Amino acid sequence: TGKCYHTFRGHSAEIVCLSFNPQSTLVATGSMDTTAKLWDLEKGEEVATLNGHSAEIIALSFNTTGDRIITGSFDHTVIVWDVGTGREQNLLIKMPTNNNATVNSKAAMQCPCLCVQLWNAVTGTHIATLAGHSKEVLDVCFDYTGQRIATASADGSARVYNAGTKQCIAKLEGHEDEISKVS
Repeated sequence: TGKCYHTFRGHSAEIVCLSFNPQSTLVATGSMDTTAKLWDLEKGEEVATLNGHSAEIIALSFNTTGDRIITGSFDHTVIVWDVGTGREQNLLIKMPTNNNATVNSKAAMQCPCLCVQLWNAVTGTHIATLAGHSKEVLDVCFDYTGQRIATASADGSARVYNAGTKQCIAKLEGHEDEISKVS
C-alpha cells in the first residue's frame, strides 16, 4: 500500500546502514553519531542504543538467530552486541595505532582493506585472512547457510570463499569498475 508505519527518530547524525533481524521484528540503524540503535518494528519504538564506538558506524548485521548484532566502525573496531541486553559481548578488532605493532599488523595498517579478516564472534579469536583482491574490499557477506563468503572489491571482481576451507572457490570478473555490494 505504500503506507509508512513508523518514522524512527533518535540519531543526531546521518544513518548510514541498517539491517533487519531474521524475524523482521527489529531493525538496527548505524549512524555517523557513533551509535547503533535497535528499533521495535511493531511498536515503532527504540529498544536500545549501542554505545561503544568512537567513530562513525559504517556497517552492521544481525547473526542468523537474531540474538547478536555486529557493528563495524571507522574507529577500526568491530563489536558484537547482545540484542536482548544491548551490551557489548566482544570487541573483535582493534587495529593498532602506534609503532609497537607487529609486522603483520603494520602490513594490515598499510593495506587494511585488500583482504578480509575472519573472526570467531563468540571468542574473539582470529580465524583466517581471505586475500586475493588487488584493490580495497568494499563489501562482504555470508550465504544463508554460512558455508560461503562473498566479497566485492574496487578491483572490479567478486570472490566466493569456502567458509570451511577458507579457499577461494570462484573469482567473478566482468565488471568494468568497482563492485560496491554483494549479497
